[in-house]
Amino acid sequence: MSDTQPQPRKILVTSALPYANGSIHLGHLVEYIQTDIWVRFLKMQGHDVHYVCADDTHGTPIMLRAEKEGITPEQLIDRVHAEHSTDFAGFLVNFDNYYSTNSEENRELACGIYQALKADGKIATRTIEQFYDPVKNMFLPDRFIKGECPKCHAKDQYGDSCEVCGATYNPTELINPFSAVSGAAPVRKETEHYFFKLSECEDFLRSWTRSGTLQAEAANKMGEWFESGLSDWDISRDAPYFGFEIPDAPGKYFYVWLDAPIGYMASFKNLCIKSRQSADGNQKAGLNFDEYWKAGSQTELYHFIGKDILYFHALFWPATLHYSGYRTPTKVFAHGFLTVNGEKMSKSRGTFITAESYLQHVKNPEYLRYYYAAKLNGTMEDIDLNLEDFVARVNSDLVGKYINIASRTAGFISKRFDGKLNPTGNNPVVAEMQAQAAAIAESYEQRDFGRALREIMRLADVANGFVAEKAPWVMAKDEAQASALQQVCSDALEMFRLLTLYLKPILPKLAEEIEAFLNVAPLDWPAVNSSLPAGHAIKTYEHLITRIDPKQIEAMTEANKETMQATTTPAAPAASAPAAEGASYISIDDFTKVDLRIAKIVDANHVEGAEKLLQLTLDIGEEKTRNVFAGIKSAYDPETLKGRLTVVVANLAPRKMKFGLSEGMVLAASDERGGPFILSPDSGAQPGMRVK
Repeated sequence: MSDTQPQPRKILVTSALPYANGSIHLGHLVEYIQTDIWVRFLKMQGHDVHYVCADDTHGTPIMLRAEKEGITPEQLIDRVHAEHSTDFAGFLVNFDNYYSTNSEENRELACGIYQALKADGKIATRTIEQFYDPVKNMFLPDRFIKGECPKCHAKDQYGDSCEVCGATYNPTELINPFSAVSGAAPVRKETEHYFFKLSECEDFLRSWTRSGTLQAEAANKMGEWFESGLSDWDISRDAPYFGFEIPDAPGKYFYVWLDAPIGYMASFKNLCIKSRQSADGNQKAGLNFDEYWKAGSQTELYHFIGKDILYFHALFWPATLHYSGYRTPTKVFAHGFLTVNGEKMSKSRGTFITAESYLQHVKNPEYLRYYYAAKLNGTMEDIDLNLEDFVARVNSDLVGKYINIASRTAGFISKRFDGKLNPTGNNPVVAEMQAQAAAIAESYEQRDFGRALREIMRLADVANGFVAEKAPWVMAKDEAQASALQQVCSDALEMFRLLTLYLKPILPKLAEEIEAFLNVAPLDWPAVNSSLPAGHAIKTYEHLITRIDPKQIEAMTEANKETMQATTTPAAPAASAPAAEGASYISIDDFTKVDLRIAKIVDANHVEGAEKLLQLTLDIGEEKTRNVFAGIKSAYDPETLKGRLTVVVANLAPRKMKFGLSEGMVLAASDERGGPFILSPDSGAQPGMRVK
């Protein structure tokens, strides 16, 4: 046994605030499940941990949606808050406080921080030219202006950044802009705005981002922003706007990204207020807000976020805190995106499964918690929810390995030994399982849940090996082995208890049911150093969990079939394989719908961050070239492709990928013997010719 009880720490943890304009989906849940597991682990270790969050409620989208529904913004955000709270509770995400950014605490904090920044000389006012919708009579936020990217010329891009090339720019730089609200061409109009002088914070931020507060890959990403230079941050918006009015600036409102992260502070402040209110209405000692948030605080502050909002949390947020007299985060943990069956999920594109839909069909939230945990490793890598693998892993690990230990042994204790156990502390397998507590705890601490689960499931295999070797179902047939049978089953249930302790941060509800079955107090981490004593009475074993039926997954995907379409371009289709037995055939009419063209590869380049893709610029005889991503990197040096002719599917709908917009598909052939090989026409073919 080892001493696994660290010194208690005071810790505040937050997850990014979900925007109050839509449902929680499985992509969102990666973050909240990840954070909840970490918080539960820390609490099991005896630390003083508080987990807070809130709905992000301000901004033009909320205002316009409420207007469209014929209700007030307050009515909209109240309704969504109730929906979000239900979804999080359904997945056992246990906030200590779940609040709203549209609160008096947040207003006071936002105004106070603004005034502190102003007093420090970090606020400037400037007259800027901004797009104005002449139909709606309102200035347009960046996300409500669309047009052609000024850098890569991709169409239908937002007013602040391009989803294709990743460039950031001012909305006035867009080519052929239009209002996403009315569709009208916006006009330019001057207005006075308030700016946070981020450009003056570079020395502090360079030091802070390299101080160990960020993951290495996140710190490197911040380095790219420093190289391009930090711009001052526009923190104001013009009326009409749903948010907080800036002090002494009538008609000017805080930009939602100014007060949204302050919502972490507001939610905690609200928790502090609640902690001082006793049941009889009298004041009592409670949490101290300043102890956690004032500069010089010795407590710990951790933010869990998606990598898409790293810029705000690693630059704007720490600078805002530092120059207004507050402490900065201890660490910011960024995670990757979720894909489903290898395809990107996105609410804006409709390719998501809601939390509610999952619970309706699969029902058990702990299956998803377990699967996500198995995939998470504490980095910014994307994770994939492969639905077939999801079913197989849950059924194999949780039912076939973990629960199997109790289901094969508990019945003998109840039926043959009046539910009483033999002492369980002298088995070498039990000792091995206890010895791994520190390593498992370290994996949890580092948010490498996948590594923790690999070790826990290895121990489950060892426990199952012990049960299989001893074969209690055989021993039960020989009355002379009754004492040995009781010992084997008692040891197996002690192994089951230890596995339950290790899995409890991930499977809290199941752990609670098992604690009741084993008749033990709620398991905390120090309980690893104890064992079930002689004579301890367990309760009668009852079925704990069931296998996932693949039909449940089929029903869920069927219910979401309109939103489960692929959102990335297939890498390289195999064009030469013969039809397999039982394959589906298409008619000649179907085939004639495919527009195959000769294309000349004008340019070819590697794609940063992509293992299989090359980016091709194709001339197919039109006025402009096509951009296509093809999964042929393993077979070709980009330089050798320039000038070659190939065949492309020209009428494939453009698809937005992680790396940009792909406007077609290059045909290639491959099988187990080699490839991919791009298809090339004979000499004499010209770009734009149809393949017949």
